[in-house]
Amino acid sequence: METENRLIALETKLAYLEDFVTQLQQETVENARQIERLREENRMLVGRYQELAQNIDIPNRRPPHY
Repeated sequence: METENRLIALETKLAYLEDFVTQLQQETVENARQIERLREENRMLVGRYQELAQNIDIPNRRPPHY
């Protein structure tokens, strides 16, 4: 009887662990997708920044308050 109860307890824990791993995998996949979206957005922003930086002519001189 005790062996049966221990087996049931182990099977219950295993079922919870399998569910947890499935949820964790889903979350990991979603996080990876979000990271890739953010990387792409970052690449676009860096490109846009570089574009703007090339088009702005800032003279290399001292500010008037010096």
